[in-house]
Amino acid sequence: MSDTPNTDEVHAPQEYIAKNAAISSLSEYQKMYDMSINQPDEFWGNMATKFLSWFQPFNQVKSGHFKAGDVAWFLNGKINASYNCIDRHVAAGRGEKVALLFEGDEPSDIRKITYNELLKQVCTFANVLKRQGVKKGDTVCIYMPMVPEAAIAMLACARIGAPHSVVFAGFSSEALRERILDGHAQYIVTADEGKRGGKTIPLKAMTDVAIKDIPFIKKLIVFRHTGASVNMVPERDIVWQDVMLLERPYCPPEWMDSEDTLFMLYTSGSTGKPKGILHTTAGYPFHNNDYQICV
Repeated sequence: MSDTPNTDEVHAPQEYIAKNAAISSLSEYQKMYDMSINQPDEFWGNMATKFLSWFQPFNQVKSGHFKAGDVAWFLNGKINASYNCIDRHVAAGRGEKVALLFEGDEPSDIRKITYNELLKQVCTFANVLKRQGVKKGDTVCIYMPMVPEAAIAMLACARIGAPHSVVFAGFSSEALRERILDGHAQYIVTADEGKRGGKTIPLKAMTDVAIKDIPFIKKLIVFRHTGASVNMVPERDIVWQDVMLLERPYCPPEWMDSEDTLFMLYTSGSTGKPKGILHTTAGYPFHNNDYQICV
């Protein structure tokens, strides 16, 4: 008997799933798929209008070609990724629904953050960044453990138009330094320590090694995660929790062009020098739901 699954079998979803499904039937899916192939501009234009909130509508869905590398999406549209991830859900009455569900290294470490709470924290940290001198177009490097504050930092950067560069907290000081230099990140957000699989990672100490003798570093924001004693450089290093108390929880979102840089992400570098990939403000949230908290 063959172990190859029968791909011709159709399994009907449970009723509660079918009732709330974004696509109600196979025929509807096929219709949408056909339109995406035969009328791509109309299809993606409709989807972008339906699922994203625009400050100024785009007047052209796409230009350029993938092979040439000059493709651009939703030209002349003005948008903000942070607004689309949070504000529009609050405006739609989902403010008290859970936006982030966090489970830490310990089973008892659980946090539930609603859209209302998330909006306040993102706005507050966005104001922290602005107070520290971060401007639209400045790169912020985020070297954080798996905590909600990492997402808050990313969304805060997006809110003020500062591209963020996330570096995996398991990477070495050398890997962090290489990405800071390549992206010219003048501002860094990290934590005192990280916790992963029962192990403690000295993120602040590793960051200090990574940025040694880099002349353009302006500020280092340290989130107190474990409460460990770490070296703090006067005038440069500040504590997340302390500066959050000084800002108000409202920050208007920056109007960003659809093709403005949202963030940069580097390859692992396992086969050579890490390569940085830029993702745009409108294209990435729409075509990759990983960035969106909820659609």
